This record gives sequence, C-alpha cells and structure tokens, in this order.
Amino acid sequence: MKQLHDLMMAYPLTLTHFFERSRRLFAKKTLATRVPGAALFRYTYADFAERTRRLAGALGALGLARGDRVATFGWNSHRHLELYWAVPLSGCVLHTLNIRLAAKDLTYIVNHAEDSVIFADASLWPQLAAILDTLPTVRQVVLMRDTPDARVPAGLPDYEALLAGATPVGSWPELAETDAAGMCYTSGTTGNPKGVVYTHRAMFLHCLAQTMADQFGLSECDTVLHIVPMFHANSWCVPFTSVMVGANQIFAGPNPQPRDICEIVQNEKVTFTGAVPTVWIAVKELCENEGWDISSLRTIVIGGSAAPRTLQQAYETQFGVLMSHAWGMTEMTPLGTVCRLKSYMQEWPEDRRYDVRARVGYASVGVDVRIVDDAGAELPWDGTSMGELQVRGPWVTAGYYDNPESPQRFTPDGWFRTGDVATIDAEGYVQITDRTKDLIKSGGEWISSVDVENLIMAHPKVLEAAVIAVPHPRWVERPLACVVPKPGATLDAAEIIDFLRPKLAKWALPDDVAVIEAVPKTSVGKFDKKVLRERFKDRAARGA
Repeated sequence: MKQLHDLMMAYPLTLTHFFERSRRLFAKKTLATRVPGAALFRYTYADFAERTRRLAGALGALGLARGDRVATFGWNSHRHLELYWAVPLSGCVLHTLNIRLAAKDLTYIVNHAEDSVIFADASLWPQLAAILDTLPTVRQVVLMRDTPDARVPAGLPDYEALLAGATPVGSWPELAETDAAGMCYTSGTTGNPKGVVYTHRAMFLHCLAQTMADQFGLSECDTVLHIVPMFHANSWCVPFTSVMVGANQIFAGPNPQPRDICEIVQNEKVTFTGAVPTVWIAVKELCENEGWDISSLRTIVIGGSAAPRTLQQAYETQFGVLMSHAWGMTEMTPLGTVCRLKSYMQEWPEDRRYDVRARVGYASVGVDVRIVDDAGAELPWDGTSMGELQVRGPWVTAGYYDNPESPQRFTPDGWFRTGDVATIDAEGYVQITDRTKDLIKSGGEWISSVDVENLIMAHPKVLEAAVIAVPHPRWVERPLACVVPKPGATLDAAEIIDFLRPKLAKWALPDDVAVIEAVPKTSVGKFDKKVLRERFKDRAARGA
C-alpha cells in the first residue's frame, strides 16, 4: 500500500525558529528600555541577536546544562528579553521569579524549582541577598545594572562584563518541541505556589495565536510597550510574539508609574500595550488632568480582572482608544479568551455592544472551553447557566511540576478545572462571574462580587471598589462593599447603596459599605480580597 500519512517534514515547533527568523528579517527594528532619570536605552534587533548569542555562550561558561533551571529576578528590560531567549534556546529552562513575593514564598519557589543560577537586577539585590543562604541549589547570582546608580557587590558577576567576555554560540542545540522552555509559579492563594512548565511547542502555538487579527493582531507594524511584568505568566507571552513578528518594543523598566506610561505612549507612539485595570484607572486620571496624548494606541488589552464599563467608555470617547478584555491563567501560557466584537455586532446599539465588551470574549483558536455544574454535567451556552469554567488545549498545562495535588485540578476526561465561575452566551462569549472562592452565597442565592464591583465603579466619586462576603446568622453571608473614593471626594455608605438600589435585586444589594484608603493588591496588581476578608472577618453584616 502506498504511503499516504505522515508525508510532511518532522519540523520541531521550537522558539529557535522564531529567533533566527527575526534575526535575519528584522535587524533594523528597535528595542528600548526606560532608565530612571535618563533617556531611553535603545538598540536594534541585530544588537539584541548578537547579545543573546553572547549570553548563550556565557551560560555555557557558567557550566549550565540542558534542563537546568535559570531564574530571573528583574523588572521589564532588554536584558530580561535576552534571557527570555538565550536560556530556552540553549536547552535550559527559564524560570521567572516574582519580585513582589514574600521571602517565604520566594524561598519555597526557588528551592522547589531547584534553580541553578539567578540573574537579578541590581536594584533588587537586597531582597535576594536576604534569602540567599536558604537557597542551596543556587550556585551563582549575576547582577544587572538596571539603574544609573546601581552597584554590584564585590564577588558577584556583572551581566555586561559577563557578556563582554563571552564567546557567542555558533549554533543552537537541536531541541525537541516537547522540551521545557520556561516555568512560572502560580500565586499560591491556597497552599504552596504551584509550578507550571511550558514546552517550546506550547509557546510556539501560543505566539501564532496572538498574531491573529481576531486575537491581539500583533504585527511588524506595532510598537509594543511592556507593562505586564515579565515575571508574570510570560508577560502574557507578548515579548515572545513581538520578537517573532519584529515589532518595535519598549520595556517599562524599574517600578514604572502612570506618568512614565503616559510619557512613553505619547513620545514613542505606542500602538499596543496591556495591564490590569488598576493601572488604567490611574492613567486615565493623569490624562484627564495633564492632557497626555495616548491616541496612538490601537488597543489596550485588559487582563487580571474586568475593566469597569465606565472605564472602557472613557478611553474610547475621550482618547479614541479601544480596551479589549482577555482572560487566561498561568496554567494556560496564559491566553484563553479575547473579546472582539463580531462583524455584525458593530451595528448594534452602543449599550448592547458594551454589554458584549464587558465579557472576556470567546475562546482563542486552540482552546476549548466549557462550563459544568457541581455534578460535572456540561451546561448550555445560554448566558444564564453558571458553572465552573474548564479548558483544554495545546498550551494548557497537563499537570503541575512535582506536585501531588495535580490530579485534583483535572477532570476524568482531561479538562483543566480553572476555579473560575462563568457563563457562556449563545455567541460563545465567556463572562467570568467570580472565582469560586469569591462568590457570595446569601440565603441560597449566588451573588457575583465582580458584577457588584463594576456597578459601584460607575459612581462618579469612586476610584476603586472590591466586594467581599461577611458572615450573617440568617443568610450565612452578605456582601460588604469596600470602596476607595477619588482624591478629594467624600463618600458614605448610604450614597453607594442608594446608587446601587435601582440596579440590583434586593438580595444582591450590599448591606454595608466600608470606605477605605486603597484596595490591597496582589503581586501582579489584582485586587487582593483575601487581605480584605481577613481585615473584616469580625465585621458582621448590618441587620444581623
């Protein structure tokens, strides 16, 4: 019988292809990093490629072998990008460490991953130095001078000196697409943080998806500003995709503030960026007060939590900038869904269009989604049935690294249990109603804290809002709204509750409002409700 199947080349889907393609095609394109107190540092893709090859040579000189974990502990920068590529292309595994973690969690993660070498920004050295004696597998730390006044302690290698003395690699090792390329750890809201290992194949396919017009539409024409931390879920994988397409890239540098973002977007004509909503609330206030021009942005991708409708409207009407929700997880490399209006929706009334845009969108190509009830039965896509969101696909984890809890997060038929509660409408748009731990169960009725928060954020005096459950002897739980007023504004509980009353069913209306100075944030800028729950754990609901 004549051969019919398997007549295509066995070409591995590895990041090596993207790097070599970019090196040859986009040598003239530019990359830049914000340096506090100085002009942007700029260089070309040709410079980047040469330095990455030198870095790979330096990794070999440090005695690193295939499979060794190489950690980074740094802000967003061109040096971090060089590590993004040199490490996995050398056959090692890139492990990005969250610089905002507590010492206990950071120690656990480094030891669990068995990191061999850590590349750290000099400005962050004190954090690392405090725990270095507790990291037995780490045999070397290399420091990167990220600020003009950065000093490298005696005895520690300097990144630039290391590169200057290195011999560039002449060729890359042959890699399998199933080889590990990188790893990130989840935030560890329950138990210890969990490691997710990304293969070359997963990242290759993920990058291709992000270039689709109905996803992020990243292309060579873009100028990308990286605000999402490079230690968080691969910075949403955008630095990898940007190199693949040859986009100009700007890295936000150490501890970027809203004014830094406004200045870069205006001066560099940035076309694409993304971050959690809290960043864009602050940027909006600054643009309104100081007149920054951010109209070059074709889109802002919103992740982490939902952007209030009022914020989306303000960016579109005041600045001509489209906000687009996306949803994903560390366990998904991280892209799961992106919100784009379908062609025929463009003609819908404004309110109806914004109702769609409030959702996190439909599943990316390559990702399957479903919602199930407590018994595991699949629920219909009718926009009202609410259940746990489950996913599967080529860039979804098949199991946590060296963790006995892995089986609990997967269904018998192989779907990953996200822990998010959602609805899916007939058009396929997913609406995240809450995390399972953040839903409020009151008198047999489920209350979505996210829905109530978005309504509160529409109040003209409100800057931020988070809704949590407080105990109630009759209803078990009742919602407490924790509200941050805008600067100079005064608020009281009655004003918020009166504002919500016509918009919510009586049982979903918060019983009380706590006016606070700021909503606590997680290490990646999301609202940290566990801190609020601890703070208000003894506050009984009114009427108890």
